[in-house]
Amino acid sequence: MIRRTAGLAAALILLAAVSLSLVSCSVYSTSTAGTETSGRPVLTIMAPLHFPNTPDAGIIDRMEELTGTKLSIEWVRDEIYTDKMSTALTTNSLKKATFAKYTDYLLMKNSIRSGAFWEIGPYLDDYPNLRRLDEDILNQTAVDGKIYGLYTERPSSRQGIIIREDWLDRLNLEPPQTIEQLYEALKQFTYGDPDRNGKDDTFGLTDRNDLVFGAFKTLSSYFGTPNDWEVQGKSFVPDFETAGYLATMNFMKKLYDERLLNPDFVITSKDVQRNLLIQGKAGVYIGSMSDVQRLSAEAKQVNPDARFTLVNRIEGPEGYKVWSIPNFNGLYLFSKAAIRTEEELREVLAFFDRTMDPDVANLMKYGIEGRHYELEGKEVYLPEETSQLRVDEVASLYTLMIADLSNPNVMKAASQEPLSELADRLIEDNEKFIVRSPAVGLESPSYDEYGAELYKIVSDATYRYILGQLDEDGFRKEIAKWRANGGDRIIKEYERAYFQ
Repeated sequence: MIRRTAGLAAALILLAAVSLSLVSCSVYSTSTAGTETSGRPVLTIMAPLHFPNTPDAGIIDRMEELTGTKLSIEWVRDEIYTDKMSTALTTNSLKKATFAKYTDYLLMKNSIRSGAFWEIGPYLDDYPNLRRLDEDILNQTAVDGKIYGLYTERPSSRQGIIIREDWLDRLNLEPPQTIEQLYEALKQFTYGDPDRNGKDDTFGLTDRNDLVFGAFKTLSSYFGTPNDWEVQGKSFVPDFETAGYLATMNFMKKLYDERLLNPDFVITSKDVQRNLLIQGKAGVYIGSMSDVQRLSAEAKQVNPDARFTLVNRIEGPEGYKVWSIPNFNGLYLFSKAAIRTEEELREVLAFFDRTMDPDVANLMKYGIEGRHYELEGKEVYLPEETSQLRVDEVASLYTLMIADLSNPNVMKAASQEPLSELADRLIEDNEKFIVRSPAVGLESPSYDEYGAELYKIVSDATYRYILGQLDEDGFRKEIAKWRANGGDRIIKEYERAYFQ
């Protein structure tokens, strides 16, 4: 069993060192920058890479041919993307089109207001596909009523539990339906020798250094914690001041103290988290259920007998709950430093409009017919034997797809892998009990200015509580610091915007 981490300070120092190392080796380019001699306009893009491989060069070539564009795409590993994008923003070296994650976009509004990016709202009606973008989602992305980005679409909540089904069967356990049953599964996966190798070398849960898209926020939903904020009467209450948040910290602390999760989760990257599941070192991954098919495919390369299933309903003290974000994953923003003229902006928008046409959209979604999928009439068939090939060559392109879920030009898959079908079904089921944030669409200048800096107080205090370095009184003192340093102003601004 891996030894317990010595302390948060050492962990954060190591995290910084790992981040610096990753920055040096985790940026990829899929084409050549510069002036295109053929006369094609060159489009530079920075996008996060969620998969081990960048897209197949042949597919990129085909996209360039169909769109009449020379693409220079800088793919940045997802775990360092925020730092890379922030550096580009600070050094005024953004690409023509730069992806901003939803969580980062909320903290970029001052840069948007300062004129760093083009307002694109007035141009959308000039393009046959962009004019059909969902008005409600566009309004969710608006800054001071203006549209600056093209959104990538997502369901309200893909959150759930990916779990080793063969381990459940081996230990005579059913898929968990309550928090207590989830705890028992994590305990048995840690101490019940689920891989039957006679060694004490597994963890129940694999987690990473992310309180939002790691396990914490989804577990917090199960305990009844509100999504970011709770409206109580005429007051806005931050989620970390509620009983559900404290219960979640206590649950995570229990998992940490009993070594039911990887003890270095505070400094664990997403890749390492995934690999613990893939390598059979952990049996539960809490996050996006859409990841299950590729996790399963990679795990089977290590152990052909590995089997996974999904759970989306975990009953807590308030029944079924799961947090959601607005229906956009993030947006492509268009830098005024990189795009000098309106004519050039129109060329960039024309590219994204063209990617929504049937030929390009389905190439990006499914790959090449006969190699990655089969077509019968107008129905797409995704053979399980091409699953890994699609992960390796196609899957990372989804980050470039604008409004793919509502794009009528994207063909529907009539048949796909059973795990993918299960994930889609449970994601749809999540809609029945999602918890929305009351702050969506509200403006708080103080939050935009220093919300990220203040959140570090909360996240640091949360980790320290879980690691046993703060008691409840110590945690509340840190929250008082959050309030005193600007949190109270954020609360008042949200209250004025909500109740006006």
